[in-house]
Amino acid sequence: MSKIEKTIARQQEKISEGQFYEAHQQLRVVASRYIKQEKWSAAIDILYGGALALLKAGQGGSGGDLCMYLVDVYGKGEVVPDAGNKGAWRAVLWGLGVEAWSIGKLFTLLRAFPPEEPTKKRFVGEAIAWTSKFGEYPNGDPEVHHVAGELYAEGERAQSVALPKANDLDHEPYEAERHLALGTKDSPEKLAQVEYEWYMQDESHTAALYAARAIFPYLLTGNLRSANKAHLIFTSRLSASNKSLAVQEVSSSSSDMRVYPSLPLLNFLGLLLLAIQRGSSDVYKQLAKHYAPYIKEVGTWDDALAQIGEMYFGIKIPRQGNPLFDMMGSMLFGGGGGSPKPSTPKAKPKKVEGPVPPAVDLD
Repeated sequence: MSKIEKTIARQQEKISEGQFYEAHQQLRVVASRYIKQEKWSAAIDILYGGALALLKAGQGGSGGDLCMYLVDVYGKGEVVPDAGNKGAWRAVLWGLGVEAWSIGKLFTLLRAFPPEEPTKKRFVGEAIAWTSKFGEYPNGDPEVHHVAGELYAEGERAQSVALPKANDLDHEPYEAERHLALGTKDSPEKLAQVEYEWYMQDESHTAALYAARAIFPYLLTGNLRSANKAHLIFTSRLSASNKSLAVQEVSSSSSDMRVYPSLPLLNFLGLLLLAIQRGSSDVYKQLAKHYAPYIKEVGTWDDALAQIGEMYFGIKIPRQGNPLFDMMGSMLFGGGGGSPKPSTPKAKPKKVEGPVPPAVDLD
C-alpha cells in the first residue's frame, strides 16, 4: 500500500467512526502539502478519495468542499479535460465507485452528492469552468453538460416535484434545461422528455409552450439538428399519449409533418423548422404574419423569434449588447424574455385553437 493509499485509508476509518470534521481538516492539510510541492497527481488522489468517502457518509458540506478543492487543483495543475478526467467525473456521477478510477473522478463525485446539497450546483459550475478554460469548448464540455443535465432531470423526476414557480430559478428542472441545451447529440432526447413531463402537469393546450423550451435553445445556439430531434421526440410522445388528439399527416416531395388543428403554435414550430431548412426569409415572414395573433397571446416569444429571424433568414434586429447571449440568458437562465417559463397553475387560460396552417410551399 502506497503512502497516499495509507493516508486515505486512515481518513476513511475516521469517517466511518463519525469523525467527519477531523478527517476533513486532515485531508485538506495533506492535500495542501502536495500542492505546495506541485505534486498534482498525489493531491488529486487524496482529495478524490476523501471527498468520495465523505459524500457517501452523507457529509455533503465537507465532501463538497473537497470536491471544489479538487477542481481548483485541476486548474492549478493545468490538467486537460481529456477522456480520462471526464470519465472519472462520469464514474462518480453514475455511482461506479473507486473501481472506475481509470475513467475519471468528477462524474463519480457528482453522483455521490446528497440530493439537496447546495454545493452540488457550485461543483458543476466549477467543473464546467475548468473544461471551458483548459478544454476545446468555450461554453464548457458538452459531455459534462449532458451528464449534469441528466442528473438534474433525474433528481426532479425522483422527487416528483410540482411545477416550479417562475422565479424559482434554482429548481432542478431549470438546471437540466441549462445544461442539456449545451450538451451532446444525446441531449435533445432527454430535454424533450423533461419538457414533456413538465407539460403533463399543465393544461393540454399548452403543448407548444413546452415544446418551444426544447426547440428554441438549440436554434439559438445554431444546432438545427438537435432542434429537429427535440421537436420529433416531443410531438411523437404527444401523439402516442393522446389518441383522441386530432392529427393530420402532411407530406411533400421533401418533407413530412404532423399538423394539429387544435394546436396552432405547435404547427408553427414545425413549419418554422422546415422553413429554416429551406432558408427562405419570405416563408418565415409569411409564417410569422399568419401566426402573429397566437404568438402575441403567448407574449414571450418575440425576442427569440427575432434572433432566429436574424440568424437563419438575415432579418436584422437592433443591436443592444450581445443578442445571442442575452437571449440564451433570458431563456435558460431566468430573464424575462425568450420562451415562457412554466409556473404553478393560475386561472385556466383561454383555449387557443386555430385553423389548419397556411399552404406554405416548402418544396
